[in-house]
Amino acid sequence: MILSILLLAAVTLERLGELWLARRNTKRLLAKGASEVAGEHYPLIVLLHGLWLVGLWMLAWDEQVSLAWLSVFAFLQILRFWTLATLGWRWTTRIIVVPGEPLVSAGPYRFLRHPNYVVVIGEIAVLPLCFGMPLYALVFSVANVIVLNIRIKAENAALRGLPRADTI
Repeated sequence: MILSILLLAAVTLERLGELWLARRNTKRLLAKGASEVAGEHYPLIVLLHGLWLVGLWMLAWDEQVSLAWLSVFAFLQILRFWTLATLGWRWTTRIIVVPGEPLVSAGPYRFLRHPNYVVVIGEIAVLPLCFGMPLYALVFSVANVIVLNIRIKAENAALRGLPRADTI
């Protein structure tokens, strides 16, 4: 039970920290002349992630944690931090475009176009599996795929006109 509370607390603090960082970076990007694109779906993302985390607190706070799934979740966190570190001040939870800035092609972006979304897909599924909740993982994974489909199409359209870093 203590491990489940510690895990949920760590994920909650991580998410709150990311929201703070995203807000700071968004303000910085907008001050540089950037603009937000396709923001109408953002509340849906916040709602999905909020329900996912609140539901886990309600249902899993006293469940035993699978160490095997926890190790998978830990690997996802390494990929998450690598992605955030690679983007640096450009990372945000919104689609923000700075005209003329090249697309990032370093770090995990050498291998994947959207590594952060790979992490999110994994986290939405794996954290509930840490608590032995496969149905919960499936329901939120399906909802997440629907939301990410909207998000990735909007992001790809927004980034289509930007130069690639390897062509500059």
